[in-house]
Amino acid sequence: MKLQIATHLAIYALLELAANPDRQLSVGEIGEKYTVSTHHLAKVMHTLGRANLVRSVRGAGGGYQFSGNARRTTLLDIVQLFENFAEENPGEGRLGATTEEGRALGQVLDEVDDIARATLGSITIATMLKLIERRRDQTPRPSEKHSAAGP
Repeated sequence: MKLQIATHLAIYALLELAANPDRQLSVGEIGEKYTVSTHHLAKVMHTLGRANLVRSVRGAGGGYQFSGNARRTTLLDIVQLFENFAEENPGEGRLGATTEEGRALGQVLDEVDDIARATLGSITIATMLKLIERRRDQTPRPSEKHSAAGP
């Protein structure tokens, strides 16, 4: 599945902010980590703000804070803010849609979309944070790599 850059940025920003909900990060700090345009990221943050997933903190040391519910906010909630993921007539306008082959392929593609929606809808921000933490715990540190290889 290919997602727009804005969708990736939204997910990354929310993960950064939800990992430490009391901390606030500036667009510049988030943009620097992911080497993206702060202008583009600011638009993404504005969209997340309108969805009540982040709040803007003004003043010195200002930035954004996570304001959503990490246990209830799913990847699908975020993806739908940036992607046209809920088509009303999914097979309409596809190449070959009037042929049996086109309708059969359309049925398969619609099922793939349904599975993707179900999967994204079952994974919360909290689940993603646990996955990230598990991956960190499983990644050997440079000193561990050296000691595992022997003297």
